[in-house]
Amino acid sequence: MSGQGEALTSSSYIQHHLTNLTWSVDGGWNAHDAGFWTFHVDSLLVAVGLGVLFLWLFRSVAKHSTVGVPGKLQCFIEMVIDFVDENVKDTFHGKNALIAPLALTIFVWVFLMNLMDLVPVDLLPHAAQAIGVPYLKVVPTTDLNVTLGMSLSVFALIIYYTVKVKGFGGFVKELTMQPFNHWAFIPVNFLLESVTLLAKPVSLGLRLFGNLYAGELIFILIALLGYWQLPLYFPWAVFHILIIVLQAFIFMMLTIVYLSMAHEDH
Repeated sequence: MSGQGEALTSSSYIQHHLTNLTWSVDGGWNAHDAGFWTFHVDSLLVAVGLGVLFLWLFRSVAKHSTVGVPGKLQCFIEMVIDFVDENVKDTFHGKNALIAPLALTIFVWVFLMNLMDLVPVDLLPHAAQAIGVPYLKVVPTTDLNVTLGMSLSVFALIIYYTVKVKGFGGFVKELTMQPFNHWAFIPVNFLLESVTLLAKPVSLGLRLFGNLYAGELIFILIALLGYWQLPLYFPWAVFHILIIVLQAFIFMMLTIVYLSMAHEDH
């Protein structure tokens, strides 16, 4: 049986696994067409929970770190920090103490959210149904609200640092005097640069969402095979690990590149 109690079919099974647990200001829990102020509770709880786990884990390792031979967990976290720090040094050409911590947070947090895609698709939703929760999507990055929310936060930082470093006049000049440095081309420049600017958060959020949503959908389709899913599940899971890491890395790197551009004068 699915969340509404109808007979389970392939279509209803897929639809159920792709439906968020929602709460709306106007309609309450799981109301259809409830309006703009509808919250995807499962995505928010899992994302915040993984963020807290990230902060607790890294803080705990930092507090108990040793200068001698490090343990396996400390060694792994130091490798992650060195990896992110090296990429920031190679890519970011300004001076800003926020960029490296931001890049580390993005990489680890997005990786942890992507990693939830490897949890068997029926495990947590069935456990949630057992306690009366009808829907549960456990991969926050398969929720467009989450990925666009993160990309819009990066976009806000891009605008903020562009204005802070170059001034409001410099920001306007970038939109109106590039790529053709002549007043007659201001309308054309503004159109081209506005599209380029707005494409940054859209592409950043849609790329992450599209890749993880497609991966989750394939896991769901494999699960429809029942016991025959095992020969397909593990090869796809191994391949999907590459996607999980790669998408976290791409989101981090594009963030660094965009913020580096915000700090640079042409």
